[in-house]
Amino acid sequence: MVVFPHGKINLGLHVVSKRDDGFHNIETCFYPIPWTDILEVIKSESFSFSSSGTPIPGNAEENLCIKAYHLLQADFNLSPVKIHLHKVIPMGAGLGGGSSDAAFMLRSLNSLFSLNLSTEQMNSYAAKLGSDCSFFVTDTPKLGRGRGEILSPLPVSLKDLYLVIVKPPIHVSTAEAYAGVKPNESVFSLAEILKSPITSWKEKLTNDFEESVFQIHPQINKIKDELYRQGALYASMSGSGAAVFGIFNTPVLLKNNFDGDYWAGVLK
Repeated sequence: MVVFPHGKINLGLHVVSKRDDGFHNIETCFYPIPWTDILEVIKSESFSFSSSGTPIPGNAEENLCIKAYHLLQADFNLSPVKIHLHKVIPMGAGLGGGSSDAAFMLRSLNSLFSLNLSTEQMNSYAAKLGSDCSFFVTDTPKLGRGRGEILSPLPVSLKDLYLVIVKPPIHVSTAEAYAGVKPNESVFSLAEILKSPITSWKEKLTNDFEESVFQIHPQINKIKDELYRQGALYASMSGSGAAVFGIFNTPVLLKNNFDGDYWAGVLK
């Protein structure tokens, strides 16, 4: 079985409050994008994991695909599988690539072993793997609350608009990003903003991480400014960075304007 774990962008991101468990309550719109990794999962006589594409740092045993398998294996006594992950979505970008890999691993195992898990059950397992993993159980825009695992449908569509994503060669740690944010309720309703025309989003649809991250890494701010200069209807940092995206009415050729990873294409 071969699947294509997709990334996400955040349309608005508000850090609402600090939680007793050390995490933060947030409000954001997760929007799926067609920048994908490639994940193959097949039944095998012995368990194995391999990867290609962009090198994945750290201990392979800590990979979320392996953790997803062991999470379900503990409850359903799954037979061994062979996993191969071809990594394309850049890491440390705020695009959710690792979380998507984990969720698509759960989805693959659910299908491969005919577990018949409901969406709610899948969401519960995914939430144990990461704060935004649950979003990737389905492929539609969602309003995320809590740590990002409390999801509700959001009728927003960017279909047929042109997306450009730039991930500069900069690493923004999640701890660093949260350290610079002062939790606060948003002045504007995120759901209401997203009902308005995209041309009105620039002043109201904000990412709370931008202010502090841009101070530490002004290069990221310059990318956002350049996307607007090139005619973006809306531009923002995704998640806690370092990727920045711009949404355009028509295709634009900007790859030579930026260093780092770059993706451009039409949204579905």
